[in-house]
Amino acid sequence: MASKRRQRAQPAKPGRGWLAYLKALGPGIISGASDNDPTTVATMAVLGASTVYGLSWLLVLVYVFLATIQIISAQVGIVAKGGLQRAVRQAFGKRWGYLLLGAVLAVNLVTIVADLEAGAAALSLLFGVDWRWFVLPFGLAMLLLLLFGSYRAISRVLEFILLVFVAYVVSAFLARPDWGQVLRHTLIPHLSLRHAYIEGMLAMLGTTLTSYAYVWESIEEAEERLPIRELGLARADAGFGTVFAVAIFWFILISTGATLGVNHQPVTTAAQAAQALEPAAGALASDIFAVGLLASAVLAVPVLAATTAYMLGEEFSWRSGLSEPVRRARRFYLAVGGAILIAVVVAFAGVSPIRLLFISSIAGGIGTPISLAFLLLVARDQRVMRDHPIGPVLTAIGWAATIVIGAISLYFIGHLLVRLV
Repeated sequence: MASKRRQRAQPAKPGRGWLAYLKALGPGIISGASDNDPTTVATMAVLGASTVYGLSWLLVLVYVFLATIQIISAQVGIVAKGGLQRAVRQAFGKRWGYLLLGAVLAVNLVTIVADLEAGAAALSLLFGVDWRWFVLPFGLAMLLLLLFGSYRAISRVLEFILLVFVAYVVSAFLARPDWGQVLRHTLIPHLSLRHAYIEGMLAMLGTTLTSYAYVWESIEEAEERLPIRELGLARADAGFGTVFAVAIFWFILISTGATLGVNHQPVTTAAQAAQALEPAAGALASDIFAVGLLASAVLAVPVLAATTAYMLGEEFSWRSGLSEPVRRARRFYLAVGGAILIAVVVAFAGVSPIRLLFISSIAGGIGTPISLAFLLLVARDQRVMRDHPIGPVLTAIGWAATIVIGAISLYFIGHLLVRLV
């Protein structure tokens, strides 16, 4: 996710030295902030409230997996000159392309619904009106944002607004947690087979390693059309942005654990999630949380809808692209609109925004192993990658991530079926 919505820096010029590279990597901090989409914020808040610091160790593993996956997807986009969907179809044919398409689109639609509700919940916190009144207007606003080509310009501003999530860093310190306990839980893994614990692990991995993130990454890199020599800079940018992103994830978890978790207060609403900011923001906690949540929803919903349309376009050879005018890419924009309108309808099913955000993270975890396996197979395929397949280290870490998420998903599903029977 670390380069999910990255605005590419100009490559450093030869002979400028390490200062030029540091300047080029600056967007990594902003992209790291933008990775705090509503599903991630809600999931970390729920887990902090329910497990206190018990799952903080998993974020160390998340960093290794996340940085690796983003580097791999960036390399696929740069070398293959196309998104993951096109690369899979090229390497393995239409049938396997349909499998990838189905796996990603199912998760995308659930996540669009959740993030749409999150935007509505943020507006509810700001204006004091029930969130359901904002679902349709917010969905239509997101559609208009994409149709009139203003998303990229607005996203540059919103990514800076997302730096309000740095308030969780301040809040974590002001809450005065037992730092010895925090570090023990972070550095020493603790495993449990309890259903709630496995559910939490799956949700955390699902929201941070969700498939749309690296599919979008491959699309963005392909559209940038960077030369192969820029692979090193793309890798460094992905890794640097991931450090910042995971640090914010960790502080959201710790601050929520230190304020709500230790007092056994669950997070089921946006207002409750905002309470973790009270040590830093006081009476303004709700407003600051709402602004950050709204900005992240405005960034995430168009990306999810556009990713859905891009994948359909690559599978069925449509003219696609947010840079294309509507009249030249009608099917692409119909797919964008269809995804958002379906989400608006489903959002009225009555599931609370925070609960649905957590559920979408679980869905992301279940769907991720399929798309991740395709990413790794493509990244090693010489028909697609030619002379630039990924190396053995990236391959090993990538498959380790796939196996870990796959095993947790199977255990979760099996345990759920046993409970239902």
